[in-house]
Amino acid sequence: MKVIATRKVRQYLSELVYTLYEKEYFGFEESARKYVKGLVDDIRADLPFKVKKPAPPYFDRYGKNMWYASFRKNRGTQWYVFFTVYRKDDEIVYLVRYIANNHTVSQYL
Repeated sequence: MKVIATRKVRQYLSELVYTLYEKEYFGFEESARKYVKGLVDDIRADLPFKVKKPAPPYFDRYGKNMWYASFRKNRGTQWYVFFTVYRKDDEIVYLVRYIANNHTVSQYL
């Protein structure tokens, strides 16, 4: 099994470090970097084993026939990872197409 992400998702995660720091969710940039790295590590390690649900039609703008799984990082924030699953050369690939948290997309789930 392999977990990969689109360029847009990788860019979003890279920018997320600075967003979290600039909006003062973290007092130090290094803390924001560790938070995002932990999220990425969790997705890579656990996405294939998470309970997945079909993504609502609202998310078709990011890809068709997607699934989503949730990752809780703390009491106040839950991340939703939207992905497609396919097989390439006898390997199952999870392609992450979109990531958002409960503060921005919970009303669509």
